[in-house]
Formats: sequence, C-alpha cells, structure tokens
Amino acid sequence: MRTFRLTIACPDRVGIVAKVSNFLVTYNGWIHQASQHSDEHSGWFFMRHEIRADSLPFDLEGFRQAFAPIAREFSMIWQVSDSAVKKRVVLMASRESHCLADLLHRWHRKELDCDIPCVIANHDDLRSMVEWHGIPFFHVPVDPKNKQPAFEEVSRLIDEHEADCVVLARYMQILPPDLCEKYAGRVINIHHSFLPSFVGAKPYHQAALRGVKLIGATCHYVTQDLDAGPIIEQDVMRVSHRNTTEDMVRLGKDVEKMALARGLRYHLEDRVIIHDNKTVIFD
Repeated sequence: MRTFRLTIACPDRVGIVAKVSNFLVTYNGWIHQASQHSDEHSGWFFMRHEIRADSLPFDLEGFRQAFAPIAREFSMIWQVSDSAVKKRVVLMASRESHCLADLLHRWHRKELDCDIPCVIANHDDLRSMVEWHGIPFFHVPVDPKNKQPAFEEVSRLIDEHEADCVVLARYMQILPPDLCEKYAGRVINIHHSFLPSFVGAKPYHQAALRGVKLIGATCHYVTQDLDAGPIIEQDVMRVSHRNTTEDMVRLGKDVEKMALARGLRYHLEDRVIIHDNKTVIFD
C-alpha cells in the first residue's frame, strides 16, 4: 500500500493531535498507522502517521503546502515522505563481510525496501560478492598518513550517487568531522559493542578481559564524537566464562547483523526521530 509518512517533533502543548487529525479529516485522509509520544522530561511531543496516498486529493508537494501552516503554528520540525519513493542507500565496508553480506541478502530478497546504487570499500576483498548482486563496487584505499584525499573521493561518490543514507557495514575507518556534519542524521554505523561500554577498537577483547555476561551491538547515527551518536537499535547475547574471545567475536557477528538490519529498516520506514542526542523509535 502506498502511503505518505508524516513525522513531527515539536514543543508539547494542547491541541496538536486534534489539529493534525482535523487536517486529515478535512482532506478525507485515511490513517493507516498512527503513533505518538509525549516526553515529560524534555517537554516535547513526537508523532508518526502513515496516510493512504490514494485517499488524499493531492500529491506529496501538495501535502507539504497544505500542512505548512499547521507546522508553523506549532513550531514543528516535520517531514513527509512517499513510501513509493525508495531511499538510496550507499553501503561502505572494509574486509569483514558479515554485515555487508547480510544487508545485500536482505536487499536481494526484497526485505529492505531501498535502492543500493553502490558499495564503497577501503579494501578490494569484497568486490566479487558485491558485483554478483549487480551493484557497482568502488575501491577507495585510505592512506593512514593522509586520509583526506580518500574521504574527498568518498564524499564525491556519495553525492554522485545521490545517497539518502550511508551505512557503515563494518567500515573500519573514522569519518572526518566535515563528513559527519555534511551527512548528519544520514550515516548509520554498527558498533560491535553494547554502547556506551567498550568504545573504540577491539571491544570484544575488552569485554572478555572484563568478564562480561552479555555481549552486544549498537546501531547508531554517526556524529563527530566517536561511537557516541544517537542510538537506533541495540541487541545482546548471553555469554559465560567458558566463552573465549574468539567465541565472543563469532557470536557477536550474529548480533551485529540483526541490530544493523533492524536499525536500517527503522530508518528506511521513517520510524526514527532524532531529538538532541537521543532517538524516538516508532514500531
């Protein structure tokens, strides 16, 4: 079913739900899904509606024009998208294949409703797997002594392929601050740890030394602060003293794949609203 997805964030006050509902009733809008959340701590209100596109008398631009006065009245941060227009997702990887292979499989099986215009990697190892799916593969090596040329090329490729979203599928490089700022709220990373614990490199080794009983993975938006962006999804798996570091790495890969796939799906379906350094996720 083709729907328009309306997401709203604004200071909480009386009348928001009534105003949005009356707007949709006026235009005979058929609400397919509706979710809302009032945050008592911040005093903000969040809403997500899916409206059947065929029930409305206008297209997406017409919706924006008609809804704009209400948005101004309530000081809304809002957007509306068309479910029929697939988001363009550029995937980035290094040598580890598990997250990239999982996303490509889900895309191939049409479980992820998006277009993948290309894959960018700083190593050439995964080229054959990507090209088997009929997706262009770009090898952009990163010189540890001078990373700027590589990231300039990465930025050029992302722009050239008109990416709506970038997914770091175990891309083992830290994006420079200018790219984090340029693509704010559009770069999704999977960190192989249950953040905020064990940030940075080799988190499973850190976890093993600490004797943890749960290992996890965190899907989050990338910001200039390393591994500290708004969290989209997390998952965990129980371990014990019997598990070696190698066991944790193996088990953790399964958790990483699931958390990243769910987090990306939430983003593709416009279920995520970022507020400050947190997210509201509408399931």
